[in-house]
Amino acid sequence: MAFSGKRILVTGSSRGIGYATAAHFLSTGARVAINGRTVASTAEGIEQLGGGDQLIAASGDVGTAAGCASVVEAAAKGLGGLDILVNSAGVAYFLPVEASDEAIWNATIDTNLKGTFFCMRAALSYLRDSEGNIVNLASDAGLMGENGLTVYCASKGGVVNLTRAMALELAPSVRVNCVCPGYVDTDMVRRDIIDQADDPNSEEQAIIDYAPRSFYYRFSTTDRRRQYSGSLTQTIDNGPLVSAFRKYGHRHRLDRAGYSRDCSTLDQAQPCRVAHPDVPQ
Repeated sequence: MAFSGKRILVTGSSRGIGYATAAHFLSTGARVAINGRTVASTAEGIEQLGGGDQLIAASGDVGTAAGCASVVEAAAKGLGGLDILVNSAGVAYFLPVEASDEAIWNATIDTNLKGTFFCMRAALSYLRDSEGNIVNLASDAGLMGENGLTVYCASKGGVVNLTRAMALELAPSVRVNCVCPGYVDTDMVRRDIIDQADDPNSEEQAIIDYAPRSFYYRFSTTDRRRQYSGSLTQTIDNGPLVSAFRKYGHRHRLDRAGYSRDCSTLDQAQPCRVAHPDVPQ
């Protein structure tokens, strides 16, 4: 699936899912604007991707409206316009409600939800010109609650419905879709969950059991899928949501052990990683 010559901004692309997404687009011939919160993190991401004139720096904090505008303008100026916007920047704090103060709420909502909206808003004129499309990174946590992730769930639930509303408003000139992955093997998951556990190996295995299926979402941006937009959220689920629906229906919330038992019957049981044949694993 070629994206040769496409002009793409991926926020949060100096690391994690955003980085793997940028790597895939780059491998298919696209020109990609790389975004990290700082000049240094952006430069490091570009270096790790191999550098070259196919990569453009668009550093900045998407947690503010001004930061979003600056990032989009840098990307559009460097690329000569935009065909695709991928809103991948995000943060998560694994905390109980009692420890989730206003600072945690603001930091999470500002990056995950406000940043998604204001990046889309800033990119609209460019995407209308190109009849381009937007892919938002939500989460399965935006479709169902998860213990210890209340604020994150709120932010990603907002992204899901924001996608639906924006798709209706921007149709037919701009398509808007979102994907809702489960746990993915990123540095954030390792740093904030696995490495913090009393037994990191057991914690990693619990996450693998919880979300056994890999995912990718290149379908949302290809011209061959022009009929799809976010009035129906495009979901690629790593196992938990599908398993919960199969076993109990949407009214029930399972704990991790429940997911593990049910997911064990699914095919493709393997560690949850950003998986694409063109992206090194």
